[in-house]
Amino acid sequence: MSYFDTLETRSSDERAADLARALPQQLARAKQAPGYAGMLDDVDPEQVTSVADLAALPVLRKSELSRAQAANPPFGGFTVKPAQGFAHIFQSPGPIYEPGGVDHDWWRMGRFLNAAGIGPGDVVQNCFGYHLTPAGMIFENGARAVGAAVLPAGTGQTELQVTAARDVGATAYAGTPDYLKVILDRADAMGIELSFSKAAVGGGALFPSLRQEYADRGISCLQCYATADLGNIAYESPAMEGLITDEHVIVEIVTPGTGTPVAPGEVGEVLVTTLNPDYPLIRFATGDLSAVLPGQSPCGRTNLRIKGWMGRADQTTKIKGMFVRPEQVAALVDKHDEIVKARVVASRDGEMDVMTVRIEAKGGDEADFARSVVELLKLKGRVEVLEPGTLPKDGLVIEDQRSYD
Repeated sequence: MSYFDTLETRSSDERAADLARALPQQLARAKQAPGYAGMLDDVDPEQVTSVADLAALPVLRKSELSRAQAANPPFGGFTVKPAQGFAHIFQSPGPIYEPGGVDHDWWRMGRFLNAAGIGPGDVVQNCFGYHLTPAGMIFENGARAVGAAVLPAGTGQTELQVTAARDVGATAYAGTPDYLKVILDRADAMGIELSFSKAAVGGGALFPSLRQEYADRGISCLQCYATADLGNIAYESPAMEGLITDEHVIVEIVTPGTGTPVAPGEVGEVLVTTLNPDYPLIRFATGDLSAVLPGQSPCGRTNLRIKGWMGRADQTTKIKGMFVRPEQVAALVDKHDEIVKARVVASRDGEMDVMTVRIEAKGGDEADFARSVVELLKLKGRVEVLEPGTLPKDGLVIEDQRSYD
């Protein structure tokens, strides 16, 4: 097995020691970025040397980044150099702008492509978009990092994709999980045999049945978890047991709407701190749910593993005409020392919405909790006080049980 570099097989002590050096440096860079004014003013970078230390820092949400960009375009003051200092400027839906670089593995995608077996001698048919959004360039940068050639195919024009794949001898596919099947089926209809043996996918669900279909065609397909803001966050190895965290990001799993870490193995929102020196996003909330897997991958890579995408953390729900947000539920928990955990359940009684607030608490007064529910959630609802450990550990803080059929 060939690793991308020696970082992948570090011991836990080596990784902790490296992080203790890298994290203060990254926080010092972040404090130089005007976007963090007021957020990190009281933070001493030298005192933040571990993942546990990060938990005391504020969470940066995409909505905050978007507002900052509107006030201070294009990057909201969160980069350490001006827009002209980057190789690319991208625009994702929102709109929200992301910087891009062309330095070696700037987006950290080469590590994933290497794990997928892609390297010198391969021709990667890159079917991610190159127009405005960064996915195409993210994977192109990764292919360069592993020494593979790239056919910058982008999306659409499937017959031309088939012809090009045949003519250039494409051996690897990069794109969304399902578009490879579209290309293969079209090739079958055209009577053309293609040479794909590897696939590196992202941006959508890789269902087991689809992975098996590719395997039956002799194509090994692995997936990654990446975003336009952060680049690669985690990736599959041939062991296919969860996703291995990239070596230049720090992943935390927290209760949605908060910055509070969940217990190991529980489902929560993914926060990412990137060690990219050009764009130091600190505790950036992805809005995605996942959970930590115990142990290390059988492939020999030793970094933290997560289960992969498990839904969205933004569980904002309208009840009785009013929006209830995870941040409001978090504020309820924070208001009372006795409350361990809370969950809002939306249901129906006849044609009326019903809100039930289920609270795990060590003592406290139910009437006092009910008053806080009205104050913070702006709605009256049933309050159920439960023993700690009663609520499911599934990452939900707002559960909508109403049927929309």
